[in-house]
Amino acid sequence: MSEENKEYLELAEEDGGEVLHIEEEKEDLVSEEKDEKPDEYEEVCSVCRRPESKAGKLIHMPGGLTICNDCMQKAFDMFNQQGGMNGFSLQNMPFDMKMIDLTNLGGVEIPQRQKVKKKKNKGEEEKPAFSMKDIPAPHRLKAMLDEYVVGQEKAKKTLSVAVYNHYKRLAADEKDGVEIEKSNVLMIGPTGSGKTYLVRTLAKLLQVPLAIADATSLTEAGYIGDDIESVLSKLLAAAENDVDRAEHGIVFIDEIDKIAKKKNTNTRDVSGESVQQELLKMLEGAAMEVPVGSGSKNAMVPMTTIDTKNILFICGGAFPDLEDIIKERLNQQSAIGFRAQLKDQFDQDKNILSKVQMEDLRKFGMIPEFLGRLPIVVTLEALTKDFLVKILREPKNAILKQYEKLLAMDEVQLIFDEGALEVIAERAMEKGTGARALRAILEEYMLDIMYEIPKDLNIGRVTITREYLENTGGPRIELRGQLPS
Repeated sequence: MSEENKEYLELAEEDGGEVLHIEEEKEDLVSEEKDEKPDEYEEVCSVCRRPESKAGKLIHMPGGLTICNDCMQKAFDMFNQQGGMNGFSLQNMPFDMKMIDLTNLGGVEIPQRQKVKKKKNKGEEEKPAFSMKDIPAPHRLKAMLDEYVVGQEKAKKTLSVAVYNHYKRLAADEKDGVEIEKSNVLMIGPTGSGKTYLVRTLAKLLQVPLAIADATSLTEAGYIGDDIESVLSKLLAAAENDVDRAEHGIVFIDEIDKIAKKKNTNTRDVSGESVQQELLKMLEGAAMEVPVGSGSKNAMVPMTTIDTKNILFICGGAFPDLEDIIKERLNQQSAIGFRAQLKDQFDQDKNILSKVQMEDLRKFGMIPEFLGRLPIVVTLEALTKDFLVKILREPKNAILKQYEKLLAMDEVQLIFDEGALEVIAERAMEKGTGARALRAILEEYMLDIMYEIPKDLNIGRVTITREYLENTGGPRIELRGQLPS
């Protein structure tokens, strides 16, 4: 007997009251506490792993097992078909043999990442999942993006308006019969121009579930790879397995150009057009069976249903060689003679992607049905040298600020002069990988600095010069005593 129970018994004997009455009051208090704190996660069948909302009321067995009616009936049917134990049927079996001790089997513990939160009853009065106060206005959202992302004004404005209108759509009243349709977004831009970074920054600023998936691993159902439902599994995990929150989230599918139709192939295209066909119903809005806590469907993973009609989908891709398709279309009007359009007039156009049209994307390999479900098309500008210099020093999380912070922990001030920044930007332009090249170049140049500076505790300031980066000189080093107080 626990110490708490002993105290109850001693109090009962002192007061001369009945122990039974006190024990009943104690049980009522415990039951009231349980009623006040219901479990927020659904119970799951230990055999088929279906949650209670799909399998119905579960049967609680000894040893922590929970079994649904279907699995229990299948077990009894299989037992009777096999003739029971030692040739006896279940009906003729003695009663003591029917009572199987399941305590030694132990309940199969469902991992936390595979538990689904209970949905609220329709009869309950609940506040809307999102209100207009939760989502900042487009100008405020763009201003927040400006702190982290340099340039790409059109892309930031388009994303800000798309996200704001999406959540206005969720908060809109449909009593007047006007239903606002969803507007998914397609982002096109060269590698390293900031497509993924824009969406990752949105994830930090918005208090809504956001999942980032990669289209390169998606294949047609039945083949090795991820099914399209794995995209929604990531969104459900970002919403902490709360289906109601996940149904109002945002999904960014990166590398969408990798599922274009393959040209001149004799093999089955399991990761191209067929994946586009599979994505159609998800982009438009449909109730889909999604595995919980896993990227693939199998017998040991719980399943739940997610309605995608209120999920905003943003697709992004670099679309290599799309520039050639655009130039081919634009050069159809070229001719010979005075005032004629020349074939090479678009060769030096860095922002040729801004002239993209739906027919160019269809020629690239995207099917019309897929493009029709992405009505908003936004293109990102190619990065110039001036762009890259701004990226180095202006954003809130700029690369130079990160290195300055690293050396500040050694009590050393780091400075880059204007010529050094231009050299770094020029080298990044040569690599052709956009802003991603900046960190690789800085890591190469800063290796010796980061290695040598901690050796001498008298160093107070280091200035990275153009001569040092061009191997014609060294960095300018100042000792602590030489710095102005």
